[in-house]
Amino acid sequence: MAFTVVRFNPVEPGSAPASLSARYRAALEMAAYADERGVDTVQTEEHHGVADSWLPSPFTFAGAVFGATRRIAVTVSAIIGPLHDPLRLAEDIAVLDLLSGGRLVTGIGYRPEEYERAGVAWGRRGRLRDELLETLLAAWTGEPFPYRGRTVRVTPRPYTRPHPLLLVGGSSRAAARRAARLGLPLFPSAYLPELEAYYHERRAEHGTEGFYMMPSRRTPLLHFSEDPERAWAPYGGHLLHEARTYASWQSEDIRSAVRSSASTVAELREEGVYRIVTPDGLRALEAESVVLHPLCGGMPVEEGWRSLRLFCGALEKPAAPAR
Repeated sequence: MAFTVVRFNPVEPGSAPASLSARYRAALEMAAYADERGVDTVQTEEHHGVADSWLPSPFTFAGAVFGATRRIAVTVSAIIGPLHDPLRLAEDIAVLDLLSGGRLVTGIGYRPEEYERAGVAWGRRGRLRDELLETLLAAWTGEPFPYRGRTVRVTPRPYTRPHPLLLVGGSSRAAARRAARLGLPLFPSAYLPELEAYYHERRAEHGTEGFYMMPSRRTPLLHFSEDPERAWAPYGGHLLHEARTYASWQSEDIRSAVRSSASTVAELREEGVYRIVTPDGLRALEAESVVLHPLCGGMPVEEGWRSLRLFCGALEKPAAPAR
């Protein structure tokens, strides 16, 4: 069976505080429902100053999910690492790792506007990312270490040994070199077999461990309906809203497995990055991972629940015997 993901970014175009609060609570209830039905991970992200209340605090959300669940992982994909104080980030991840018993996965991401908003120079991101990763790895040993001209110590130590799972994101050789040098897994944003070879070559040079988490050639973002033909009319606009927002952040040199160039619902449907499928259509996808986004682009909560229930029902339904 494919690796299963339920992704949450509880945006709501034109939202009022009361309705957005209800959306967040629904996301937690959905996470608990997915946990009980064997979904592998909840995925969320970090973005700042975006219209429609894009989630800015993924670790707060992750902590709430851990409190509502027993076994499901939470993948934060990704935090904008250089915007965080490295020592405080080490503490936050360690506490969440302890609370969850090792269920937190953290990736490091991007977005130029957010650097500008925080007063951090975009051109310094490489050096800042190096410092951040090196600091996290040193902090999680629980031992004193040098940091910006002084000796510091971070406690508590995380639950996971040797440290919580930390993914280096990016589709560049610089990202591959950084991950290889530190012995961390590389999680590119697109299907890039040539980068995988480069990463393993650099790992061999450094004598480090690590692995490469390459996305499939196409990783569709899914919504489930018993009648996809009908569902596109009322709900396709929510999928398009998210697709166009993401596309507006991606420069020409960024490659992504979920990049959309659609400007209309009809184009989005034809493109196939976002798909509405039936429960029986799940196995026909033959994907290594499947990503459900029940609240995508301000999707009505009740429709998100319908999609999630259909998805989890399809996971529980045994495959038809071969004839």
